[in-house]
Amino acid sequence: MSTEAPLSLPGVLDRASLERWLRGSPPIVEGLLNPAEQLQPNGIDLTLRSVAWFGSLGQLGVNVAERQLPSTVELAFDPEGYLHLAPGPYLVTFNEIVHIPLGMTALAWPRSSLLRSGVVVHNAVGDAGYQGRFQGLMTVVNPHGFRVARDARVIQLVFFTLAQPVTEGYQGIYQQENLLREFNNPTPPG
Repeated sequence: MSTEAPLSLPGVLDRASLERWLRGSPPIVEGLLNPAEQLQPNGIDLTLRSVAWFGSLGQLGVNVAERQLPSTVELAFDPEGYLHLAPGPYLVTFNEIVHIPLGMTALAWPRSSLLRSGVVVHNAVGDAGYQGRFQGLMTVVNPHGFRVARDARVIQLVFFTLAQPVTEGYQGIYQQENLLREFNNPTPPG
C-alpha cells in the first residue's frame, strides 16, 4: 500500500471559479471585450483578432532545427468589419491574452454556430505555464464560404485543473506569442 498522499482529482473550472481566476494578477484571460458575453458556464469565449492566409510551405522535422513555419498573409476586414472567407485553411489569432497557471491546462473548441456554418477550428493544447495570444487553424469547409466579423466570439477555452501542478511550465518557442510585453506566471486569486 502506498504511503503517498492521494492526488487531487482534476476537473473543469466552472463559471464561479473562472470569475475568481479572472480577478487574479494577471488574470487567467485578460483583455475580454465583453466579459458578460464571453464568460460561459464551463469556459471563456475568445474573440477574433486577425485572419491570415498561408503563403508558403510549412515543415516539421525530427528536431526543432528542422521546423519551418509557413509565411502568412493577413487579410483585411472590409469597412463594415467583416471578412468573406472562401473554402480553405486560415490561421486565426485571438484578441485575448491567456495565462495558464502551473496547475492547469486548457483546451479549445469551436463555438457551435461555426460548426453549423460549415467551419471548424483546430487548436493545440494550452500547456501549463503558457502565456500568450492563442492561434488556431480555421478551416472553411462550406462550399459557399463563410463571413465573419472582427471581434466575433469564435472558440471556447476550457480550463482543466491538473492532478498536481507541474514544476516547470511550457518553455517552447510559442511562449509569449503575439505579445509585445512580458508577464509573470499567474497566481491563484485570494
